[in-house]
Amino acid sequence: MASTYNTFNLHTTAEKFYIEACDDGAGDVLAIDRVSTEVTLAVRKDIPPSAVTCPMCGIMGTIRLVAGMYLIVITKKKKVGDLLGHAVWKATDFDIISYKKTVLHLTDTQMQDNKAFLSMINSVLNTDGFFFATDYDLTHTLQRLANTSPEFQEMTLLERADQRFVWNGHLLREFMAQPELHKFVYPVIHGFITMKSCCINGKIFDWNIISRRSCFRAGVRYYIRGIDSEGHAANFVETEQIVQYNGAKVSFVQTRGSIPFYWSQRPNLKYKPKPQISKSVNHLDGFQRHFDSQIITYGKQVILNLVNQKGSEKPLEQAFAKMVDSLGNGMIKYVAFDFHKECSRMRWHRLQILVDMVAEIQNEFGYFLVDSDGTVQLQQDGTFRSNCMDCLDRTNVIQSLLARRSLQSQLERIGVLHVGQRIEEQADFEKIYKNAWADNANACAKQYAGTGALKTDFTRTGKRTQWGLLMDGWNSMIRYYKNNFSDGFRQDSIDLFLGNYAVEEADMNTPLHEPKDWKFLTLPIIMVVAFSMCIICLLMAGDTWTETLAYVLFWGSASVVTAGVILFNGRDFVDAPKLVQKEKMD
Repeated sequence: MASTYNTFNLHTTAEKFYIEACDDGAGDVLAIDRVSTEVTLAVRKDIPPSAVTCPMCGIMGTIRLVAGMYLIVITKKKKVGDLLGHAVWKATDFDIISYKKTVLHLTDTQMQDNKAFLSMINSVLNTDGFFFATDYDLTHTLQRLANTSPEFQEMTLLERADQRFVWNGHLLREFMAQPELHKFVYPVIHGFITMKSCCINGKIFDWNIISRRSCFRAGVRYYIRGIDSEGHAANFVETEQIVQYNGAKVSFVQTRGSIPFYWSQRPNLKYKPKPQISKSVNHLDGFQRHFDSQIITYGKQVILNLVNQKGSEKPLEQAFAKMVDSLGNGMIKYVAFDFHKECSRMRWHRLQILVDMVAEIQNEFGYFLVDSDGTVQLQQDGTFRSNCMDCLDRTNVIQSLLARRSLQSQLERIGVLHVGQRIEEQADFEKIYKNAWADNANACAKQYAGTGALKTDFTRTGKRTQWGLLMDGWNSMIRYYKNNFSDGFRQDSIDLFLGNYAVEEADMNTPLHEPKDWKFLTLPIIMVVAFSMCIICLLMAGDTWTETLAYVLFWGSASVVTAGVILFNGRDFVDAPKLVQKEKMD
């Protein structure tokens, strides 16, 4: 495999950016013309002595905004660990550098728009969880990498990457067209990676979790649900648990993704908006595309649907079960488990019911195993596809339990655990395991819902606590605020970053200036004034109690009625995305 360069220097002049490869023996330089935007290869002697030089860790890509082209570079990185002898890095800081030396050619409105687009790009870059490797393909599972052709092995990282998980794919589109430039760039994934060196019975092994978040139908909690016409599911995450011991490598893969048909749950100021199943499309086409691709990639599918089987979630569960029956595919098995009902009143031990229910299937699916000689001993023949409404909190709890059950078998097979020993009895490792899966839950939740995950006290400790319930309440409040009043901006940011919306240079008419309806400005002011007057009347009583009561009732009624009108027109008051077509959201 053609690896990429590790370290770079960025040399900046008025006319060009020169990106110098600083690896031992490297002499290549990437030259980017700041006027024509042409990207070419150069050599060190082409770099002018007057250039301003600073170190950098890598190229994220380029993007066109109102002011012109921008270069996005990784300026800081942190080593996560080594995977099969290859360093894995986390990108921790970035810089966005304009090709243009000034923005004076823009109007005031264009400057404001450009500033808004820059803040969107920064918003995505500041969302924790970008990882890369310069000599290893992080986008594929161990099993996929083992089942490849010699031609695949010769490809560059950019050419061979699984495009579902390349978050800088749009930013690297110009580099993709020029294979000679590929050694300067690499795919960056978004999600979560943890790498731990662990010890059981005096035997040291490496234990890793890699969660790869799909960039297809990516977005935020309430604005991106269900699937698109290509069958890509919202909040799709592939999670791989890897063990390395004495040269042996073991991998167990699970997936999560939104309920795979056409439905929406747009925020409307209510705590839990009612899900809406589309009535105007053929659900089965997209549903079949989704599972056809899952079966090709992962083999047999067991759906673990964890949504409530009553209330507003019930129609989704019924529709999901009906579509699986309609498809009639023997490779797909559907299991419904009402997580909240089964675990109500702190009965978390009842999760074992589901684990036992699918134990035989999990044994049949197995896991991927390569021995110390490099011989493939076992293949994983299918995956569990878990979902709840958000595919976050309930989903992560179940995934951690299935991963532990697989790990029990793996550690016995490779000789780390003795016969009869249980993982749960290994106190030091159990603590590492639970905290890592809780960290995975938090990372996935922050990227999709804007806050840490719920129920992580169970994942970390194996039991529900009063403090955990309190923290869940706090996170739920933060989620409510973000989902209603800041997620439109976050969705726009993701769509801009991934190329779902393209900015034209010197664009005069961006969608950022859509006028607000009169209700948006008027009704909240009326409600605040009415509520304030109600409080004032209570504090400053009139001559008689009947007069005071009349004032309080009048202003109280005005504030309640106004609040009711606002709630009735809730969609007009939330922060909705501005950049993407309405069809994508509905």
